[in-house]
Amino acid sequence: MRLTRLLRNPAVTVEEMAATAQERTAERCIGRPVLAIQDTTSIKSSGGGGLMLHAMIAVDAEDGAILGLAHAQFMSRDKGLRGERKSRPLAAKESRRWLEGGEDAARIGALARSVTVIADREGDIFEAFARRPKDIELLVRAAQDRSLGDGGRLFATVDALPEAGRTLLDLPAKPGRKARQARLAVRFMAAQLARPKAGTPGLEALPASVGMTLVDIREVDPPAGEPAVHWRLLISRAVRDITEALAVAELYRRRWAIEQLFRTLKTQGYDIEGLRIAEDVPRLKLVMAALVAAVSVQQLVHARDGASPQTPLRPLTDAFQPEDQPLLEALSAKLEGKTQRQKNPHPKGSLAFAAWVCARLGGWTGYYGKPGPMVMLQGWLSFYDAKQGWDALAQAKDV
Repeated sequence: MRLTRLLRNPAVTVEEMAATAQERTAERCIGRPVLAIQDTTSIKSSGGGGLMLHAMIAVDAEDGAILGLAHAQFMSRDKGLRGERKSRPLAAKESRRWLEGGEDAARIGALARSVTVIADREGDIFEAFARRPKDIELLVRAAQDRSLGDGGRLFATVDALPEAGRTLLDLPAKPGRKARQARLAVRFMAAQLARPKAGTPGLEALPASVGMTLVDIREVDPPAGEPAVHWRLLISRAVRDITEALAVAELYRRRWAIEQLFRTLKTQGYDIEGLRIAEDVPRLKLVMAALVAAVSVQQLVHARDGASPQTPLRPLTDAFQPEDQPLLEALSAKLEGKTQRQKNPHPKGSLAFAAWVCARLGGWTGYYGKPGPMVMLQGWLSFYDAKQGWDALAQAKDV
């Protein structure tokens, strides 16, 4: 009943829910090198269109910790409009979401040490390069063989370059591919990307060209029948040597964080595609609430191993309220067993301490494997069930 009232309360909006999450994220970004990773996923398909969610999360570039939600918006995708897209102004295009995400990243990361916005091929948009917010770097996987300021073509020019060097990369197994070690050739170059000659109305007001750096990393002699690894990455800062080129590729590999978030939101967690809510407004509110919760679940998964030289401890306030600490400590004491492996090994007040509690609440025994998103989700839900009882008891004592 309480959830139904929330979803139908006109005073509760998805914009306000997102803004509250963004405010908390901005606090965690202060003084940190931030990766703002954005992508789009479908939440309700309908023929060639449907309802889409575009989201951005802030990630610490040094230790990979998820700092929170940085941007979220819903879009209705209509089928049959593909042929009209070039004649529409940017404000009327779906692609504006990539620019709006960058603007939110600049605002939320205003006090960060640095901010790099990361996007996949859909983010390869000239307007995004030309209108990049000040002090924000942009890293995008190239999708288009763009014209260059000197009349050449982007891909042909980098293909003709000699290799800057080679490196080895361990590729994990995935459906349809066995794990293997790939030998990669590295090339990079500065490029002046020419403004498209035709397309979006208003394009002529943008600069004639925009300077970017292209980093090209491709597999040499892949196994027979296996597609070669090949990344063409555009970044807004200079790359001076192969070490910096490989660092760009490593930053792009962090994009997996938002893919894992979408899996938690869908097949490995909240199953938002299976919602049976006919009305759009309550559906969107529930999806936004699930998105905020899925970010917390991913924060717990990342924090589960505690401190290491690469991952310092994060405070529990990354995913919980300060007043949640007494309940977390009480639950930890109740969940601990007699053996050392059944003791919470993490300092009180840390997110790792809270992750251990949620993992145990979610069914993890402490003995086998590491708790994943599904276990953390169940534990996170159990914690909030316990919190309702805890709060009710506290209110009764105050009466």
